[in-house]
Amino acid sequence: MRILILSQFFEPEPVLMNMAFARALQAQGHEVRVLTGFPNYPGGKIYDGFKTRLIHHETIDGIRITRVPLLPDHSRSKLRRIANYVSFAASASIAGTFSGWRPNVMFVYHPPLTVGLAAWVISLLRGVPFVYNIQDLWPDTLKATGMINNDHMLKFIGAIARFVYSRAAVLLPQSPGFANRLREAGVPDHKIRMLYNWADEAVPSPAATWQRPEALQGKFLVTFAGTMGAGQGLDAVLDSAAMLKESQPNTRLLLIGAGTERARLEDMARLRELTNVVFLPAVPLHKIGGVLHASDALLVYLRDDPLFAITIPSKTQAYLLAGKPIIIGVRGDAADLVMNAQAGMAVPPQDAPALVEAITRLAAMSSAEHASMGAAGKVFYQRELSLTRAVNTILDALGQASVA
Repeated sequence: MRILILSQFFEPEPVLMNMAFARALQAQGHEVRVLTGFPNYPGGKIYDGFKTRLIHHETIDGIRITRVPLLPDHSRSKLRRIANYVSFAASASIAGTFSGWRPNVMFVYHPPLTVGLAAWVISLLRGVPFVYNIQDLWPDTLKATGMINNDHMLKFIGAIARFVYSRAAVLLPQSPGFANRLREAGVPDHKIRMLYNWADEAVPSPAATWQRPEALQGKFLVTFAGTMGAGQGLDAVLDSAAMLKESQPNTRLLLIGAGTERARLEDMARLRELTNVVFLPAVPLHKIGGVLHASDALLVYLRDDPLFAITIPSKTQAYLLAGKPIIIGVRGDAADLVMNAQAGMAVPPQDAPALVEAITRLAAMSSAEHASMGAAGKVFYQRELSLTRAVNTILDALGQASVA
């Protein structure tokens, strides 16, 4: 097959859509191309080494990557975020429609929802079916994260989502809960293929090196690595740190990454004199494996919201692959995944005492018990969540779409 990957985000941005995925499709004998934007996530600025232009082509390992212009942004401004999404959708629609190369099928990565509109335009004008990989449920995610609260706007976005779903040949939701929501929205069962995410399998390597800062040497280190936004509910993590400061003086919480809430959280930790909380900036993907392996436990956390009970944060898979005990402060599908893997402990979200109890219990366990949890998670990942397993499911879906 000739496969076009359509995604607003792509390597070198720290996202699931990367060259490893494209190469895995190519390795199965398919011709693969990528249509994406100029990299600017998560900082909202075009990466060094890239310069926005009308269109930019590059070829890596035989895979042609086409980048189209967009308004770079990842701020809290609703207007700028909308402009970011719409500008890419418009550019991608034009580039995909007038490309001299015609794919048999498109693999489309959502979010944002506007990329689905671009896929529909290309599909309509060129007769190319598309498979829609759903990572966020819009408008639910927008409401849960506080991005949009206007009911009329949420209804409008919901109508667009249902329109895109109706035009996709196959939908690939990232969790069982997402699949059920699609059925409730009227999507026929034969169009739905549940697809767990995989991790960047080159990242959590023991060979990756990262030295703990002096403040973390000899401490029981619990690490949260990733976006610090409204959806994460990290205020409760700071509340737990305040309790741990007295009861577990040898424990440290490491919050590493970027996001719209980071500055506020740092200010709060400073005002509360939480010396057991350390903030570090996001590190390159090739170093994050070292951070995970230098930690004693890894934390997944989301705000208590019905949507997040059916969401599986992508760091869950990365943590399982890293082979470290996991504390998961998320209800539902994500917690089920970790508990089925026997890889850690689940706590209710936004429940600081419960998080304190879990950290205290883990800190009291032996290194052999930690190793057993980590090994169980890694085995589960390889068996159920690997890129190889995901690619087989995706290729089946693409094949189904191309003959529909």
